[in-house]
Amino acid sequence: MSISTPVGSADRPLRVAVIGSGPAGVYAADILTKSEAVKSGELNVSIDLFDRYPAPYGLIRYGVAPDHPRIKGIVNALHKVLDRGDIRFFGNVDYGTDISIEDLRKHYDAVIFATGAIKDADLNIPGIELEGSFGGADFVSWYDGHPDVSREWPLDAKEIAVLGNGNVALDVARVLSKHADDLLVTEIPDNVYAGLKNSPVTDVHVFGRRGPAQVKFTPLELRELSHSKDVDIILYAEDFEFDEESDRQVQTNNQTKTMVGTLTNWIAEQPEDLSELTASRRLHLHFLHSPVEIVDSPETPGKVAGIKFERTELDGTGNARGTGEFIDYPVQAVYRSIGYFGSALPDVEFDHKKGVVTNDGGRVLDADGQHVPGLYATGWIKRGPVGLIGHTKGDALETVTYLLEDRENLPVAEVPAADAVVDLLDARGVKFTIWEGWLALDAHELALGAAATEAGTSHGVEVKRERIKVVPREDMVNISRDGVAAQV
Repeated sequence: MSISTPVGSADRPLRVAVIGSGPAGVYAADILTKSEAVKSGELNVSIDLFDRYPAPYGLIRYGVAPDHPRIKGIVNALHKVLDRGDIRFFGNVDYGTDISIEDLRKHYDAVIFATGAIKDADLNIPGIELEGSFGGADFVSWYDGHPDVSREWPLDAKEIAVLGNGNVALDVARVLSKHADDLLVTEIPDNVYAGLKNSPVTDVHVFGRRGPAQVKFTPLELRELSHSKDVDIILYAEDFEFDEESDRQVQTNNQTKTMVGTLTNWIAEQPEDLSELTASRRLHLHFLHSPVEIVDSPETPGKVAGIKFERTELDGTGNARGTGEFIDYPVQAVYRSIGYFGSALPDVEFDHKKGVVTNDGGRVLDADGQHVPGLYATGWIKRGPVGLIGHTKGDALETVTYLLEDRENLPVAEVPAADAVVDLLDARGVKFTIWEGWLALDAHELALGAAATEAGTSHGVEVKRERIKVVPREDMVNISRDGVAAQV
């Protein structure tokens, strides 16, 4: 590169790779393109978005329950960003396998890691390894049609425990307790519908360690529980304990006040004689329970037969402590939904305790705590799996701000030509997908939904299926690539 073509000029734009096309990655790319430096013409950027999956949207496609009403709005917003044409999408490209840090350094001036967190946080209690003990994140991946998980899921339990009081725990509990026919209006794959349709479940129990005022889910998630047909919600008066900190949270936090109000209204309206409840399925909400052990039985050795909890009490600060009282529940499956945990990335320093890329405000650090020039992180892989999707925008803004501050000192890519990375992937035989390929896959899934709706109508079943998600990775890739080839 000559002095006459500085990085960031029209002839030599700043080349940026974003690894991960979920909200974190898309927001970072969008914020960078809309930065004052770019809008004013002071800086030109060229951004490529890479994802290990053939389709974009990350967490929105593979980590959020399909019956969430807000999904469509978020997808539409992400779609508008990627459909503008100023950000390239490369799907089915796995960082560390198909493309390395050396490759990225060679072709880009800066790299932003936005790979999120997809693993379940560990819960180290006896019996966690028993058959019938599952990670909630794994179950979410299954019902969201993740291409890298089995098509089958063992849904043979009548009584189920879900551990956790966050949004994912409620998602897992709602999907497990909901009747499969009521999910047909969503994009669930056919194998997921078939599995849920045959589930014998009658009772799903959700357990939290602290009280109603300390739950981590949101009012929307809580209200969605009451929308499930033929599912009764059951609460227990002995679980409604409030300490000074609880009272303070209710008085100062509108979200907490709303959730506590909803829960107390539900239990007030609940009949004293639970036999009066007539739904075929029940969703139980328990508080002040700390899991101690998952147990099997002589009849089913090696398989979940129950779970033991210690009752807890609030300590005046909003935290909980054990009471020494234990209680057992007969269940045949346990789902832990106590949080996500990030996965290490090849050739990038990783904090294995926190599950994040080692960073300072988004600047990736080396083993000595020094910023690695040109490397950045955003989203859950930067700050851990906390906060809602909306929080990711502010997080991305911080990272992009640092990148722009550093732009005069970024390591200059040796081969910055936009076509060079395409040639690299082609030479390695990587069957990558592009944005136009996603549009073809999107249209295909919508067509599957329309065909299913028409078929149902012809058989007297009035259920509109907007789309049916394609699950096998090979099918996703072929539909995407064939769709692009047909346009050429």
